Amino acid sequence: MVVPAAPRELLLLLNRLLAQRRLQPALAALKGLRNGAVYGAKIRAPHALVMTFLFRTGSLEEKVRAILRATYQHSRNLACFVLLYKGAMALLRGATGGQRKSVHAFLAASLGGWLVFGENNQVNSQINMYLLSRVLFAAARVGSEKGWLPTPARDPFPLFAALVWGSVLWLFEHQRHTLQPSLQSSMTYLYRDSDHWTDLTDFLIYNKRP
Repeated sequence: MVVPAAPRELLLLLNRLLAQRRLQPALAALKGLRNGAVYGAKIRAPHALVMTFLFRTGSLEEKVRAILRATYQHSRNLACFVLLYKGAMALLRGATGGQRKSVHAFLAASLGGWLVFGENNQVNSQINMYLLSRVLFAAARVGSEKGWLPTPARDPFPLFAALVWGSVLWLFEHQRHTLQPSLQSSMTYLYRDSDHWTDLTDFLIYNKRP
């Protein structure tokens, strides 16, 4: 297929711009915006689809709108965060003569977290809680590697699993309102709905009679 002259010239111009090293920080931020939008949509859409059709009531149109709304919000927020983070990193490096200091990542990400993920809503809450669990795991590993924490003689993972599951089920049974709504829905499906049935239909085939 022959590309017309005008689009071909435009493509060559864009490729020349992309090759400009002086534009690299700005272009990296723009590609980060793109990657954030794509990745956010990829991971949110399937999750929203499953959770909405499992636990949400309402018409098909309402469910589709809820899926699209959650996917858009996750995609937009992640895209904006990556753009802000990479832009702030470039500004901080410029302010320190091109040097990349370890504190830059913390400052740039903190700014993005405040501006983008600081609003207390369901999507942001899920993302922040997901990251918190990863941060705590990583902090324990850093502490162990640096010698700040004693290295356990045995694998602590079974104890960790016992404390996590014991705590979350205690909270579900006695302080349910403190848990995230999506987690409450999941645990209600597992631990409360399984207490009720009338016959084989809603014992084995359905969770609740249609």
